[in-house]
Amino acid sequence: MDILYEQLSDKSLLKTGNFIAGEWLPATDENTQIPVINPADGQVVARVFKASKQLCEKAIASAKIAFTDWRNSSPKKRTNVLQAWNALLHQHKRDLALIMTMEQGKPLGEAEGEIKYAASYLEYYAEEVKRIKGDILPAPDRSSKIIVAKEPVGVVGIITPWNFPVAMFVRKLAPALAAGCTCIVKPDERTPLSALAVMELGRRAGIPPGVVQMITGDPPEMGACLATHPDVAKLSFTGSTRVGKHLMTLAASTVKRLSLELGGNAPFIVFPDADIPAAVEGLIASKFRNTGQTCVCVNRVFVHEDIHDAFVSILKEKVKGLRVGSGLEGCDVGPMIDEQAIHKVERLVQDACHRGAEVCCGGQRLPLGPHYYEPTVLSGVTREMDIFREEIFGPVVSITSFAETEEVIRMANDTPYGLASYVYSKDASVIWRITEALEYGMVGVNTGSISTAWAPFGGIKQSGFGREGSAYGMDEYLQLKYINWKTE
Repeated sequence: MDILYEQLSDKSLLKTGNFIAGEWLPATDENTQIPVINPADGQVVARVFKASKQLCEKAIASAKIAFTDWRNSSPKKRTNVLQAWNALLHQHKRDLALIMTMEQGKPLGEAEGEIKYAASYLEYYAEEVKRIKGDILPAPDRSSKIIVAKEPVGVVGIITPWNFPVAMFVRKLAPALAAGCTCIVKPDERTPLSALAVMELGRRAGIPPGVVQMITGDPPEMGACLATHPDVAKLSFTGSTRVGKHLMTLAASTVKRLSLELGGNAPFIVFPDADIPAAVEGLIASKFRNTGQTCVCVNRVFVHEDIHDAFVSILKEKVKGLRVGSGLEGCDVGPMIDEQAIHKVERLVQDACHRGAEVCCGGQRLPLGPHYYEPTVLSGVTREMDIFREEIFGPVVSITSFAETEEVIRMANDTPYGLASYVYSKDASVIWRITEALEYGMVGVNTGSISTAWAPFGGIKQSGFGREGSAYGMDEYLQLKYINWKTE
């Protein structure tokens, strides 16, 4: 903790307690703390307070009390708070990025980019507050008025992952607060420090006591508490499909509203008329961001057989040039999050090679530290390989060639997941045909970057449901009330 503490300009941002009812509750017992590990060197960065079920229930009670005043607050007040929070994130982006890199491993430049991306949601929903509106509908007779109002759903539980520890919770929190909801946020226990720092900035921005709580603790215990508590009206979760299914089962006991952003298996399809260098750049931007540990990361690359060899040749040289190292050292690719993550990548690459895939470059651990894996390109990948069917979540490109459009559509859709997909072509008819045929919630055309506060982010099939971003993301935290007003 001392190493990180000394590097911060604002040392008061390094929080290790839980935030309940507008106050920081510090850890008081060594046995109630969770170590936060730097994946770059395996060292303990800090220890955070491990919340109990009782503390989670206290947070829910506080959010319930605060809900009445917050839902009735003026749109202007909510706008002002979100705008002030946005400004503070920009003001402290270097410290926030440093904390994130030390606990999560991503390059410092990427971490700063995540802070600015998160802040864009505060900015967007600060403005969207003013546009919450209902309808007056035609009535069956002249003596009635049909009014449809939009109201906040209530107390919201938010559970976020380790790969984007700030962006994922702000992306959920901003529309919830804008809608008039109060929230309990449970960040991942591996990367809580940057989220806690952002929570401190929220306190400084004027978030009223009880409107936002933040708790760190045991994932199954905290998840069960939020998913089953009758005073939590909605649960928003980003994480694995396995855990998402479990939370759905738990939430059924109270018929709770859910938003689930789960696993992916994104196809990246390159047609023969595509701009090959641009496609390679788009692939690298999507695949190796955060060391390949993103839910919308390219997972399966389909390249037309006419350009396959040229594409692989250019890609291989680009990947060989990626710099791997600690996120503080100006690298392109940092460490993976933990031993379990790197072991999964090793298993997938070994299985693919055993079944006939070719390693074009990479394919092994690097002796830089405990969690470094070499950026890797595999060609000759087939449907029978585990790497074709599982989410890689690591710095490995998996390439399969194709000959016909119908063939690649079948292969791309051959998965239970439906989050993100990517297409490169110059032919408008091909683009239109493929985007309609792809069974995914999002399609990037001639780009490897699709995330923005202005668009609805989310998937279909076993990648979950619900949207984050845009006006559609606001609707996730609003419920409709129909009023039949007899006027005569």
